[in-house]
Amino acid sequence: MRLLLDQNLSDRLLRVLEDPYPGSIHVRQVGLSAADDADLWTFASSEGLVIVSKDSDFHQRSLVHGHPPKVVWIRLGNCTTDQIAKLLSRHTEDLEAFDDDPEASFLVLS
Repeated sequence: MRLLLDQNLSDRLLRVLEDPYPGSIHVRQVGLSAADDADLWTFASSEGLVIVSKDSDFHQRSLVHGHPPKVVWIRLGNCTTDQIAKLLSRHTEDLEAFDDDPEASFLVLS
């Protein structure tokens, strides 16, 4: 599973998450750091990426549009990059099950 990290997450996460989520990218790497949610949605869908964001807008979009792409909503409030990395690493199996579930559109991690 490949992740697309939203602009509200640090691109430093990619180094930490390379092992459990190889090939993941940050919006900055593909010139989408200033893109609107619709453009990110389209990009993630066309590239087979799971959007990871702290932004509730993607959660709402997944309720309206379904998937692809799938959305992981990080609900940790004000936190460090290390805390987010630990959360995503700790839930690797949950994310894999989510990615494999043909009915699931979003996953909330907190």
